[in-house]
Amino acid sequence: MPTITSNNVTLYYENQGEGKPIIFTHGASWNHKQWHPQVKFFSNHYQTVVWDVRGHGQSSLPVGKVDSEDFSKDLITLLDHLNIEKAILCGLSMGGHISLQTAIRYPERVEALILIGTPFTNSFNWYEKLLVPINRFSNRLIPMKMAGRIQANMLSKFNPHNKNYIEEAFNMIKKNNWTRVWDAVTRMESGTDLVKVKCPTLLLQGDHDTMIMRQQKAMLEKITHSQLKIIKDAHHATNLDNPEEVNRVIQEFLSQ
Repeated sequence: MPTITSNNVTLYYENQGEGKPIIFTHGASWNHKQWHPQVKFFSNHYQTVVWDVRGHGQSSLPVGKVDSEDFSKDLITLLDHLNIEKAILCGLSMGGHISLQTAIRYPERVEALILIGTPFTNSFNWYEKLLVPINRFSNRLIPMKMAGRIQANMLSKFNPHNKNYIEEAFNMIKKNNWTRVWDAVTRMESGTDLVKVKCPTLLLQGDHDTMIMRQQKAMLEKITHSQLKIIKDAHHATNLDNPEEVNRVIQEFLSQ
């Protein structure tokens, strides 16, 4: 089982293919298996790396409060371990925000960004300012199996196969770990730093993903070398709902 231990955490990863490196970072409560359709497609011509963010999947989580700054530090540690000087970072939701913050904090290590359904703040408008604290509190009360089932049902309307994967990934996380991780994720903020992103950036959004729609448009305006593409027949699990279209648009971006 390929792992690295650094910064008091053990991180699980998988490395396939040869060529220009693409690092895929999953969404909150999921794991590296989210990217199976992309690894299968891109590993023929690229070095593809998937990993479990601390507290997810087969990666560990140290005791105490989770610092979201450690997410991007872990990603850089992974690049160092694999002797990757510069990489294309692709992430969805939380994974997109981790990739974004890595590009902001370590610009010399990031060649390009692919951000799928990615938020850059948790207080974009009055709705988020009201809902996120409530969600953070209720997250402590809802049993893990119930929370996983609710999320799986919501995000498997376009691809029924999402349901089993989402529930399985969610239930791999211990309740205490999930509470601490989610608290950190919902406090990640990058609004004032978007102008620091100078690398080419592809923003992907599912046409039915209303969770982050306004934020995508704001990022398009603030990130200089960015473009926005809408993926048809997809919700927040965009790369799983319509993997063929996601792969095609990413390949088109990379070929540029």
